[in-house]
Amino acid sequence: QVQLAESGGGLVQTGGSLRLSCAASGSVRNFKVMGWYRQAPEKQRDLVASIAPGGVTNYADSVKGRFTISTDNTKNTVFLQMNSLKPDDTAIYYCNYRNLWGGDYWGKGTLVTVSS
Repeated sequence: QVQLAESGGGLVQTGGSLRLSCAASGSVRNFKVMGWYRQAPEKQRDLVASIAPGGVTNYADSVKGRFTISTDNTKNTVFLQMNSLKPDDTAIYYCNYRNLWGGDYWGKGTLVTVSS
């Protein structure tokens, strides 16, 4: 089992920045991909950004050039640096962890609110 603890959400004005963190604990070994998803009210949960062990990243078109995903040296914590935030970025952000054995784990989510 893997436990995910997210932090860093909050209220920010348009154009501001936030940094989300997600610390993975438990059976954290050989992750396949870690990522951030978000879900706005009455919308589906969509991928924001993901990162593989080799550092290969993937971003939703809507956040390219504004958001950056990274991990720490242990590869057990994933960060999402969010700059130039817009009201459309308002959502609950969820951390996701997938390992090589098909394990698929989610955090409880952290709310990001961008005021206009």
